[in-house]
Amino acid sequence: MNIFDILIVQPIFNLLMGLYSLIPGGDFGIALIIFTVLIRFALWPLVKRQLHQVTAMRKLQPQLAKIKKEAKGNRQLESMQMMDLYKKNGVNPFRSIGILLIQLPIFIALYQVIQIFTLHRDQIEKYTYDFMQGIGPIQELIAHPENFNEKFLGIVDLTAHAIGGPGGFNIYLIILAIAAAVTQYIMSKQTMPTQANKKRLRDIMAEAAEGKQTDQSEMNAIVTGKMIKFLPFFMLVIMLNLPGALVLYYVVSNIVAVLQQHYILKKDVDE
Repeated sequence: MNIFDILIVQPIFNLLMGLYSLIPGGDFGIALIIFTVLIRFALWPLVKRQLHQVTAMRKLQPQLAKIKKEAKGNRQLESMQMMDLYKKNGVNPFRSIGILLIQLPIFIALYQVIQIFTLHRDQIEKYTYDFMQGIGPIQELIAHPENFNEKFLGIVDLTAHAIGGPGGFNIYLIILAIAAAVTQYIMSKQTMPTQANKKRLRDIMAEAAEGKQTDQSEMNAIVTGKMIKFLPFFMLVIMLNLPGALVLYYVVSNIVAVLQQHYILKKDVDE
């Protein structure tokens, strides 16, 4: 095994294996849901810091608008004053990238774990920690890997894809993929910066055609709004082509994230 397998894939594999062994009859879907909730709550401190940044950024919007007005088109002065304002208020606009950087290797490792459970079951013993191999259900699974139950609630095959399977498509996984897109939109909408200016892209382009200088902050706000609307469709296409287990993980992760964000953002506002 390489260093990525040892540090990330193997711990995730064994955590899922342990959860799977605790569920009577074995249900990979339920084990995956519990795993996802545990991961999201493990990220709680990081999520909380990120959302404090979102609240702080919203609070600074009037001051940022004032800086832009007073700078009168001087981009260098505007940028310096904005960075000074961020520094004084302890705001780091790039801190939200941290959660993505942590989640991405988990997502990649989870894909490899699913591959082990579905296509390479002969490697189950190789990835299982020695101290876990004596546990009854795990010992049984190592001896008879063909008995692994990959179905969620006995219905949804989590190793299948929504489109392109034996039957052409899987309605349960299509519903899950749609749920992933919807929850992605809700999650992004919750943290979208509030903008008093309601200009559209066509308005910005019309002003540029008249010779007016384009306001980069307005352009960024419009692009962000467009991305929030486009991203769910992009995620839907991706989820339709991933194994059901990854789609279930993404949906549950988004649902927990929406609840976390609602609670923390409301608490910040109340405070």
